[in-house]
Amino acid sequence: MNIKEQLTKMDALVGQGAIVEAVKQFFAEDAATSDYGKGKTTGKPEMVAKMEGFAGAIAAVNGITHHHSIVDGNVSASEFTFDFNMKDGSKVYWHEIIRRVWNENGEVVQEEYFNAE
Repeated sequence: MNIKEQLTKMDALVGQGAIVEAVKQFFAEDAATSDYGKGKTTGKPEMVAKMEGFAGAIAAVNGITHHHSIVDGNVSASEFTFDFNMKDGSKVYWHEIIRRVWNENGEVVQEEYFNAE
């Protein structure tokens, strides 16, 4: 499986704001995630639920910018800036690096988020 092609497709979905669809389409069933806020998920269903909850809390998307992506073997890194107004009146502004490990089927098995600010 061509990881660069898979990454390009996944990053395109994320860049369009289709974050839930990206997880559904590209995550392996046993995928695990962790982020710099100490949040963790275990398994695709848990990540889908987390992303559905997050997406449902967005009032307005001010911008999603995909800056760069790189691939080395079965590991990729993508740099994004996310700017959202939330329904609770708060604002989310994340500039982050998303590191992914891919399996031989072209599915994400591990995803980690790093604060790039």
